Amino acid sequence: MLLEIEDGIAWVTLNRPEKRNAINPGIVYAMREIMAQVETDDRCKVMVLTGAGEAFCAGMDLKEYFRETDNDPVERARLVRANGDWQWRHLRVFSKPTIAMVNGWCFGGAFTPLISCDLAIASQDAVFGLSEINWGIIPAGVVSRAVAAVVREREAMYYIMTGDKFDGRRAAEIGLVNEAVPAEQLRERTVELARKLMDKNPTVLKQAKIAHRIASEMSWEQGADYLMAKSDQSLLHDAERGRDTGMSQFLDEKSFRPGLGAYRRDTSL
Repeated sequence: MLLEIEDGIAWVTLNRPEKRNAINPGIVYAMREIMAQVETDDRCKVMVLTGAGEAFCAGMDLKEYFRETDNDPVERARLVRANGDWQWRHLRVFSKPTIAMVNGWCFGGAFTPLISCDLAIASQDAVFGLSEINWGIIPAGVVSRAVAAVVREREAMYYIMTGDKFDGRRAAEIGLVNEAVPAEQLRERTVELARKLMDKNPTVLKQAKIAHRIASEMSWEQGADYLMAKSDQSLLHDAERGRDTGMSQFLDEKSFRPGLGAYRRDTSL
């Protein structure tokens, strides 16, 4: 694993290029530690997850993750728990914005952390696939549940049942990633998006992303009650007093027009 911090961005890189960054126990336990570090480091405003070499991540390492723990149920249980911790329990509600930068191969188990990131940008020629059907297995873990959260039913069923590969352009068409760009523009576009997120009120941004994640799985009545409480929580914890600032600039100063830009933040509070 690699961690580089540059201009507010924590670049977290899966670093097993010789194995197309397949997820093994080493990556699992390292990711838990790195995410805890990034979350508490004030230098880090946005976390970008990517892969070394020609791949984002080829999924789970079948030999190290599965076969070598087949006869060790204690270690398998510990590993499964730790993998779920970083891939979705923690990553989906990470306190800082997260972007998946898909630079190449993205298969199987890699779909879970990809989808758990808040946003995703892919290279147009990245290669995606849910190829488990070709191995005589199903997309397990929580892969199918993750896919169901962002991809329409027909597209999801097609790729799960056929195992066909598809590129970054197609990934954007079906909603798996936000957009696909030429490979030479991938990092530039990711940085541009990260900077846009860094300009937002960090407390409100955190509350907004978590609120959407949780409310999306509630009934409308539950969602209405939860979101009102979440809004109050945001007001309570926002040191910048963003709501008051925005309202004053809009109603009193007439200097802020919603939809045409953001209110001017006072970061000195």
